[in-house]
Amino acid sequence: MLQLILGLVLFLGIHSISIVALPARDAMAARMGEWPFKGLYALIAIVGLFLIVHGYGQARLDPTILYTTPEWTRHLAMLVMLPVFPALLATYFPGRISQALGHPMLVAVKAWALAHLLVNGTLADVLLFGGFLAWAVVDRISMKRRPQRDIPRAPRSGFNDVIAVVGGLGMYLAFVFWLHAAWIGISIVG
Repeated sequence: MLQLILGLVLFLGIHSISIVALPARDAMAARMGEWPFKGLYALIAIVGLFLIVHGYGQARLDPTILYTTPEWTRHLAMLVMLPVFPALLATYFPGRISQALGHPMLVAVKAWALAHLLVNGTLADVLLFGGFLAWAVVDRISMKRRPQRDIPRAPRSGFNDVIAVVGGLGMYLAFVFWLHAAWIGISIVG
């Protein structure tokens, strides 16, 4: 469990620099240089992600159950997950969907975390998914008070909505029928 917690602190912590210390982040990037700063940022995020994955896997071997959910919440979770991949793609393919969502990546993270909290009630699940949900909510609130950074994305187009929906639903189906079982070890259907 300690690895999971340390991984969350590193991963969500490095992703929270702009939330809590934007001037310090900008000063550090200026002092180090933008690319060395981004390299250090990425390294910390990768180490954090590795610790999250490994720590979560270890915690699943001896789970501490906090709550159990009825069977029907699996269907609700699948419904909540439906917009996750289209929202994720809308982040990088801006169109009407990204404009309506405002911050589609954070919408995707919040929906993903909520869906998993609906069906997973162990301590590790609450730490992992609850941590991401709380971070996404705080990050979204903080965006109202800070300038936004440009991210690499395709030029705005109405066709991007088609890419987001078709590609996102394709990714959703791939996860439901194959990737979740292959990568996470838990079959969604069956």
